[in-house]
Amino acid sequence: QLQASGGGLVQPGGSLRLSCLASGGTFSSYTVAWFRQAPGKEREFVSVIGWRNSSPIIADFVKGRFTVSWDNAKNTVYLQMNNLKTEDTAVYFCAAGQRLILSSLRLARAYGYWGQGTLVTVSS
Repeated sequence: QLQASGGGLVQPGGSLRLSCLASGGTFSSYTVAWFRQAPGKEREFVSVIGWRNSSPIIADFVKGRFTVSWDNAKNTVYLQMNNLKTEDTAVYFCAAGQRLILSSLRLARAYGYWGQGTLVTVSS
């Protein structure tokens, strides 16, 4: 089971760190991704990271502001979001999958396990 947390209300230019915890299990050998969905929009890919911090990928529209990392000891994947903008407002979801091929990493349908989502609101 995946538990996403860390969302909240932040002013433009602020920072938040989202956490995705694998409870009751482990992320061992999984690929973990972050997606987001703004009101009235489709779910979009934000970032992905492989087991043990391998091959992180960040979507171009947040590159330079967001980073993804993996804490093996805490069984948690983090999404550090800096210099947040109003357009970053969305519900953020973490997802996990196994044996994903490169071409599917940005596709929501490739992931079999999803957290409940955490709301990020960027507003002054």
